[in-house]
Amino acid sequence: MTEQNKVRNLVITGLMGAITVVLGLTHWGFIPWFGGVALTIMHVPVIIAAIIVGPTSGLLVGLIFGVFSMVLAAVAPTGPADVWFTNPLLSVLPRLFIGPVAWLVGTALKRWKPIALFAAGVVGSLTNTVLVLGMIGLLGYLPWTVLGGIVVVNGLPEVLVSALITTAVVAAYWHIPIGKKHGSDLSD
Repeated sequence: MTEQNKVRNLVITGLMGAITVVLGLTHWGFIPWFGGVALTIMHVPVIIAAIIVGPTSGLLVGLIFGVFSMVLAAVAPTGPADVWFTNPLLSVLPRLFIGPVAWLVGTALKRWKPIALFAAGVVGSLTNTVLVLGMIGLLGYLPWTVLGGIVVVNGLPEVLVSALITTAVVAAYWHIPIGKKHGSDLSD
């Protein structure tokens, strides 16, 4: 790997980590949804870092996401469940797997780039949802039946949003044609 590629990878990793923090601090990473809950897109920069740079970058941005989540829950909780996220088993550990799992799926399907991007977004989001909710269940914070409802009401819409954002951003970055749009023209 050239020195230029190392610098590029470091910059992208840092940028995706910074975007994760900004999404959390501004609450832009939480899309209001019905019933007072929000869809999170905080994991999307983790997926994008993993696809563009690699699994280590995804792991590092996932670590930033998890640690930021834990600190925010401790110093500026916004709801009663936030106290659960002060536990690193819930806030940090699951987030370490988002990037590497998304990278595996994206790499496995790399022959079909738009499909690979969409699938990586789906699987990365599902990884976050399943591991976080699974840990909530294992730690006994909520009953498993309630967690199943959260997957349907919150998790599935998050999967779709995550997959669409991931596909659009990475396709624009890589100049991949999607339909009649090409690369950075995707937003037109």
